[in-house]
Amino acid sequence: MAKSPAKTILKATLQGAPAINIGISEKDRAAIAQGLSRLLADTYTLYLTTHNFHWNVTGPMFNTLHTMFMVQYTELWNAVDPVAERIRSLGHPAPGSYAQFSLLATVPDVPVTPPKALEMVRILVQGHEAVARTARELFPMADEARDEPTADLLTQRMTVHEQTAWMLRSLLEE
Repeated sequence: MAKSPAKTILKATLQGAPAINIGISEKDRAAIAQGLSRLLADTYTLYLTTHNFHWNVTGPMFNTLHTMFMVQYTELWNAVDPVAERIRSLGHPAPGSYAQFSLLATVPDVPVTPPKALEMVRILVQGHEAVARTARELFPMADEARDEPTADLLTQRMTVHEQTAWMLRSLLEE
C-alpha cells in the first residue's frame, strides 16, 4: 500500500525544513549572507543618520535639505527589507539589533551633536560612498556563485548610492 501524500507531507514537516538546494553551495550562501549583513548594517546606519539630519538640519538651506533628507531616508528605509529578506532566502538569519549593526557597519554612527547643514551633506556623501563600496566588494562573490538575485540587488543599491552621493556632492561645489 502506497503512502498517502498527506502522510508524506506531515512526515517532512515533523522532520523540519528540507535542506536548501538553490544551486549555490552552503559555503557561498554563508559568505554572501555575511556580506549582505554588512550591507544591511551600513544601510540601516545610513538610514538612521539621514533621518537624524532630517530632524536636526537648520540654516538657510533648511527647506531644501529637510525635504531632500526625507526622500533619502525613505529610500533607505525601503531598502533594508529586501536586503534582509535576501539574507533569509540564502538560509541565514538577518542581523537586526543595534549591537549587531554596530559590529558590522563600516558607516560611522551619527555625531552626538548635530553638525552644521553642509557638514551633514559631507557626512552623507561619505556614507553613501561607503555603502556603494560595501555592495561593490560583495558583487564578485555573488557573480562567481551565479547568485543573480543578489547581484541584481547589489547593482540596484550601487546605482542608488552612487547617484545620491553625486547629488549631495553637487551641493558642496562652489
